[in-house]
Amino acid sequence: MKLPKEFLLSELLRHNVKGNATLNYGNGENVWMHPPVHRILGWYSRPSNLDLKRNVWKLNQISQIIDNDIFVKGDPAISDLATLNRFPNLIEASLVNSEGSKIGVIADFLFEMKTGNIKFYLISRSNPRIPGSSRWKLNIENIVDQQPGLVFCSCVSLDDFPLIKSSIKYEFFKKGKKIIDRFDDMKNTATNRLEDWLEEDEDINQKSEFNRNSFYNEKEQVRSFRNKREDDPWI
Repeated sequence: MKLPKEFLLSELLRHNVKGNATLNYGNGENVWMHPPVHRILGWYSRPSNLDLKRNVWKLNQISQIIDNDIFVKGDPAISDLATLNRFPNLIEASLVNSEGSKIGVIADFLFEMKTGNIKFYLISRSNPRIPGSSRWKLNIENIVDQQPGLVFCSCVSLDDFPLIKSSIKYEFFKKGKKIIDRFDDMKNTATNRLEDWLEEDEDINQKSEFNRNSFYNEKEQVRSFRNKREDDPWI
């Protein structure tokens, strides 16, 4: 079976590692990588929950992937968790924006199966172990610096990154925001129409008042002219 060209780290760790039909090395636990050049070198698996040792694998040991199993060739390097934890790793590192604030956590990445080169990282807003949480795409060129447990980027917020996977909570938030924005637009439109209506009504009242005053003035002028005619003996 042909190996995929690109693979997610989360998918790699989800598979069970097998040497053959009888040898079972357990599920993947974490990645073995070289952060300065953004490259994955391999990963390690845990044989059982009671076993303290870890089986370390290189990418070129993968022979085929069938369903939920990864078949490897050769023997693993044996290590322990304390040693492996000292290896540099960007998974679950805090993502810091250009203003020095934490905006997310590195949860996953996509890598090339043949070379191990990382194509891009996936960012989670909160705990990356929460299933179904949203993922944003962090390109390598957006990373300006990195330290143990910290990755610094040139952006300000997660909204500056493309959204790869949206959670139910995030979708609900977006839809709720759209409804609120739409309600605000309707409210503003209704307010503007009411103001226009009041202005028109005020103009009509002013014209009516002006016409009424003009009518009274004309009557007074006619009445005063009649009084003058009656009082004037020469007319």
